[in-house]
Amino acid sequence: MTIKAVVFDVGECLVDETREYGTWADWLGVPRHTFVAQLGAVIAQGRDYRDTFQVFRPGFDLYAERELRAEAGAPETFGEGDLYPDVRPAFAELRAAGMHLTIAGNQTVRAGRILRELFTDDVDLIGTSDDWGASKPDPAFFGKVAEGVPAEPGEILYVGDRLDNDVLPARAAGMRAALIRRGPWGWIQQHDPATAQATFRIDSLLDLPELIATANAAGN
Repeated sequence: MTIKAVVFDVGECLVDETREYGTWADWLGVPRHTFVAQLGAVIAQGRDYRDTFQVFRPGFDLYAERELRAEAGAPETFGEGDLYPDVRPAFAELRAAGMHLTIAGNQTVRAGRILRELFTDDVDLIGTSDDWGASKPDPAFFGKVAEGVPAEPGEILYVGDRLDNDVLPARAAGMRAALIRRGPWGWIQQHDPATAQATFRIDSLLDLPELIATANAAGN
């Protein structure tokens, strides 16, 4: 099968979350480097990233705190300036090559609105966990991806920075997967033996057009 569609995760694939991690540290009243160091420790231990907040404030409810931030005029947000610089040129090259493009990640309703403002003209489909009522790594999330993309699972390439949330569940769903090495998960998980499950391992989204073209040529 050839690759006909590329699906992108959001955080640390398209969006550099450095600023957002910093605003959460500010909200908690802890030094930014301390918050990020604890996040790295949690990831390295294979725990849920939300455990990071519990270290600084036991009983922390992420959903409730998001609402409080919004009410305080400091909601979670991102914009054009938070996008990795390779995003738009990679999208342009992939579309020129005839790829169907989708953005699909674990994101809130608010984040979904921002994604649509930023990318409606650049991709064919945008879906979030809040839209679909299913979050990665739940197979139901990847089922929604398969339903929305006009290609067979084996013709879909899912691109993300995490083994646990992106590569492994995408492969289990019959899709191909590209692991991008950036952000906390991308760097911390890079030596895990499970990286062998990735179809491609990349450092930039701009690596994708040539890799896909080569794979498709070999497949034919």
